[in-house]
Amino acid sequence: MSTIIEVKSLCHTYSSGLEAIRGIDITIDEGEFVAIIGQNGSGKTTFVKHLNGLLKPTAGQVFIKGMDTAKKRVSELARHVGYVFQNPDHQICCDTVEAEVAFGPRNLHFEKGDIERRVQEALQAVDLLEYRTVNPKKLSKGQRQRIAFASILSMKPSVLIVDEPTTGQDYRDGIAMLELVSRLNQNGHTVLFITHDMQLVAKYAKRVVVFHDGNILLQKNTREVFAEPETLEQTFLSPPAITLLAQRFPSIYRDTILSTAEMLEKTPNLISSLPRENNA
Repeated sequence: MSTIIEVKSLCHTYSSGLEAIRGIDITIDEGEFVAIIGQNGSGKTTFVKHLNGLLKPTAGQVFIKGMDTAKKRVSELARHVGYVFQNPDHQICCDTVEAEVAFGPRNLHFEKGDIERRVQEALQAVDLLEYRTVNPKKLSKGQRQRIAFASILSMKPSVLIVDEPTTGQDYRDGIAMLELVSRLNQNGHTVLFITHDMQLVAKYAKRVVVFHDGNILLQKNTREVFAEPETLEQTFLSPPAITLLAQRFPSIYRDTILSTAEMLEKTPNLISSLPRENNA
């Protein structure tokens, strides 16, 4: 795999004097599915906003496909990095669904026929094609979230960033969003998502980056991160309940368990190995 995101010694201090992140080093390869976790104020959102140019480094460098983001406009980076905000109303500004999804490609000066194809494909992907002439404000929050997502998909970025997909909306809509993102990841998109839901991390993420007090505390694959519950406690987060339960029986579950299905898969082997009572 080739590196698509490279971050070197990244620091950011806001105009208020708040040092939000300091000394961040990380590389992300094409096609990865990465969860960004940590308590509020740990630096997660500040970090990802550097990936599409919404923030510029105070110190250090961020490269997307080899491009230094400090030297690129947000509009240029939008071709490569799409950001779906936690609140879709922070993104939606047009009077129809169709116009909203076409907004990005139009600003990137794609040809009319290409824009129409992109809008059609994006709305089909989020199952909102029948609402193309409807005002987004008349739709549910979950539907508006999908509109915001479609407006990013229409620009066909290589990297997708999804901020708290299940917070403040119907949980099922959030799951539907991650299922869609998962399918896109399987087709080659690089995905980063911010969440406080460790069950979602266990189900979808292949790698986890843990932020704490402006630094990266851990960056390992999901099983390895959840194998360190004491370290996670520093961030006031903990592995899923099923993982914690399995960790109470290390002689039985030698590998970190991420789901009930995994536990059930290993448990029958244990039961079959127990000595049988002789009733003779």
